[in-house]
This record gives sequence, structure tokens and C-alpha cells, in this order.
Amino acid sequence: MVASIEYIERVIGYFEKAAEANLETPGRTGNLVELTPELADEVMITGDLHGNRRNFNLIKRTAALAQNPGRHLVLQEACHGGPTYPESGGCMSHTVLEDIARLKTEFPDRVHFILGNHELAELADYPIQKNKQMLNLLFRLGMQQMYGPATDRVREAFSPFLRSAPLALRLPHGVFISHSIPEKCDERHFDASIFSRELEDIDFFERTGIFELVWGRDYREENACAFAELVGARLLINGHEPCPQGYNAPNSIQVIIDCCGATATYLLLPTDRELSHAETVEQVQKLG
Repeated sequence: MVASIEYIERVIGYFEKAAEANLETPGRTGNLVELTPELADEVMITGDLHGNRRNFNLIKRTAALAQNPGRHLVLQEACHGGPTYPESGGCMSHTVLEDIARLKTEFPDRVHFILGNHELAELADYPIQKNKQMLNLLFRLGMQQMYGPATDRVREAFSPFLRSAPLALRLPHGVFISHSIPEKCDERHFDASIFSRELEDIDFFERTGIFELVWGRDYREENACAFAELVGARLLINGHEPCPQGYNAPNSIQVIIDCCGATATYLLLPTDRELSHAETVEQVQKLG
């Protein structure tokens, strides 16, 4: 059954308000949000969700933002994965994206949804295939199941939300949070101006700086250190990579968090003191 007009209008409203909140987030400069101790006491960092409704609900419950006014929450990679509609086989992950937009409207200064490669794929119609299935097509089928003839209106509403999502967050003491990091930063130029300049339409397509940032899977020590030096970081926190145990520390300055499976984890980092890489890994906690 197609959603009611009232429900569809509410969803569109959430996306519109969340897009505005993205751009007005305190600490945002360009496409990066800098969280100082004046803005945040602590930051809860989560990994890829890929439509996992259970884990998203656990994240909200664990974050308890209403009860913790000094806590900020970082979310990423909602699209593609999770349960499907029985009628069409369409992907239901669009509902998680919608609820993230709603959460952003409820806590506009403290919820930060960073751009991931699967959201970029929806923005640019970049095809992603997994297990012999086109994830973009399944995503559209799911939206069609829910919104019927209003599907295009909802897509038009979520595009500005995704385009306005920050590319990264910077915490005190050299902590840099992004969905991933580019490959071969130690060997070739990377356009770090994407963090500071106004973005153009072309920036959201294949083989641009944003594409390289969110799609990279180069976890060599040399690459991580080169990127960290480029962005003035000491410690890199990322998602993007599936982690059977819920997290991974592939080198001496990088920690990867994964939230799309049963072993989902998160980080809760203070802003008032510096943690080493080893201490940060010790802070990884199981979700739920």
C-alpha cells in the first residue's frame, strides 16, 4: 500500500529541514564540521548501517541524545542493504535514511550524517552491484513500493540533504572522521580543497575528489599517514570497510567502525583530552 499524502509530505519536510540544518550546523566551515570542547563534550561515532533498522534503533537508544546534551552523534552509510519489501523485493533502507533526516531535525546541532559512497551513488546514479543484484535498482523499487507516483518528489527532496552532508568532522587533538580515505595519497595528488570550497555538480560524479574520498580502500600505513598529514590529523576514524568483529585497526593511526552486522560497534570519544591510537581502540564498544 502506498503511503498517505500526509506521510509523504512529512518525509519531504524532514529532508528539507535536515538539509538546512546541515548547512547551519555550528562549527561547519565549507564541507567540514569542527567540534570544539565548547560545542561538544563527547562524540559517539558509528559506522556503516546499510539499512540495519535494529542497529539504528540501538544507536539512538545508546546515544540518548535527549538525556546527554553534551553528546554529539556521527552516522554514516544508511543506503543499500537490510530488509526488503515482500511484494517487490525492493530495498527498505530508504526508511533509515529518512529517519536519520528526522533525527537531524530533532537535534540539528548534534547529529552529523557524513557522506558515504552509497549515498554518493544515489546522487550520481553510479551503479553498484553486489551478489549479482543492482543495489540502486532495488533502492528505487523500495521507494516505489512506499511512495508510488510520489517517488520522484521524495528523491528530489533527499538529494539536497545528501549534497549538503558534511564530508568530514574534525575533533580536538587531531581526530579526523570521514567515511574513508583516498588511495595512494603518498604517491599522487588528492584534491583536499573539497573540504573547504563550495562544491559544484561535477564534484559528485566519478573520479572526483569526493569519489576518491568515499570509495578508497587503501589501508597501508604510508597512505594513512600521507592523508593525515594532508588534513592536519593525528588519528583517522572511518567506516566503509566490512569488519567481521565490528571494527578494525589496519595501521597505527586509523580505526574503522562497522555497524551493519551483529557485531556492530561504536566509539565514544571525549573532546577535552587526547587519546593515543591504542587508547582509542580500547574505547571501541559493542552496540547493544
